[in-house]
Amino acid sequence: MSPATTGTFLLTVYTLFSKVHADRNVYPSAGVLFVHVLEREYFKGEFPPYPKPGEVSNDPITFNTNLMGYPDRPGWLRYIQRTPYSDGVLYGSPTAENVGKPTIIEITAYNRRTFETARHNLIINIMSAEEFPLPYQAEFFIKNMNVEEMLASEVLGDFLGAVKNVWQPERLNAINITSALDRGGRVPLPINDMKEGVYVMVGADVAFSSCLREVENPQNQLRCSQEMEPVITCDKKFRTQFHIDWCKISLVDKTKQVSTYHEVVRGEGILPDGGEYKPPSESLKSRDYYTDFLVTLAVPSAVALVLFLILAYIMCCRREGVIQLVHHSSIQKSTKELRDMSKNREIAWPLSTLPVFHPVTGEIIPPLHTDNYDSTNMPLMQTQQNLPHQTQIPQQQTTGDFRLTTFQRFEVNGIPEERKLTEAMSL
Repeated sequence: MSPATTGTFLLTVYTLFSKVHADRNVYPSAGVLFVHVLEREYFKGEFPPYPKPGEVSNDPITFNTNLMGYPDRPGWLRYIQRTPYSDGVLYGSPTAENVGKPTIIEITAYNRRTFETARHNLIINIMSAEEFPLPYQAEFFIKNMNVEEMLASEVLGDFLGAVKNVWQPERLNAINITSALDRGGRVPLPINDMKEGVYVMVGADVAFSSCLREVENPQNQLRCSQEMEPVITCDKKFRTQFHIDWCKISLVDKTKQVSTYHEVVRGEGILPDGGEYKPPSESLKSRDYYTDFLVTLAVPSAVALVLFLILAYIMCCRREGVIQLVHHSSIQKSTKELRDMSKNREIAWPLSTLPVFHPVTGEIIPPLHTDNYDSTNMPLMQTQQNLPHQTQIPQQQTTGDFRLTTFQRFEVNGIPEERKLTEAMSL
């Protein structure tokens, strides 16, 4: 690593737990990236059973961090640990509001095998920076890195060295690092070694170089709008290790920003005297709700009456309505007749089942059963027997035997019908 890169890297605060069982004090600067690594090796010796000399212990260990007296960390401080077998990392950028105020972070380590715990305190003493904030700030989006990979001292130092070669500032600080997931990004698919992506903000004391401003020209802006890669001449200085999305780069010049701060004039905290409280007068006029009551009932009733009249006109006065009423009436009559037939079998036979003409002579005949005929005891299939209105005649078969054939006698207008019998005898 070059001396320039080494000097730049020293501006980023990295701390590790020492082996001394005491509170740890760190002194980060406001506006400069702060990184604190929680090493699992430090806590392994505190969980029983203690490993023997030369014996390796690889228990899963997780960490919980919070501000003393509060359930969570300060707003500027983040924490990440991918797996119980990796180190935890506290990182963030302290703000100027916390300068001079010691921030005590409680760190609790959990051994997931033995369920033992160990607790230590980290005291963060935020110092004021010489030039805070730096007037020129640039935020890069690196697509092929996760946040814990970018927080490694060697990787961050290489990135700052590449930025310094492009920008050529005298002072260059890493201001903040944010995971793309914290900006609304999606979790990448576990294929092709895809990464979440990370935003890295750096600040310098000189204006942006021409290479960084190339992304602002119209041609590159058009390519970005079409989701195409812009043409950046200095991209090759990053490409070997960092894949930068130049369409998402952000350049902020704080020297040209107009301050919108308005001084607040604070008063003495006493409201102006508005006099004594005056309650409403007791002589309030009573309100009559009778009219409102009538309107509430009359309007729905009138609407219902109009709808009823319209329906009555459609059903009774128009042809379509009359046809529907007649059809409904016929259905009701047929239904009633069928129900009466099922309840009482002594009723008259339906007209649709009575013969109209004699099957032989074609003359009109009366019904077979009178209205007073007892049909309750009628069998489903009548046996062949000699009835008073039946005639039996013998018929010779081909073998010489005779058989009887029964013919029913009909009377038309009181005269017995013998035509069928005569035709049978003549055969």
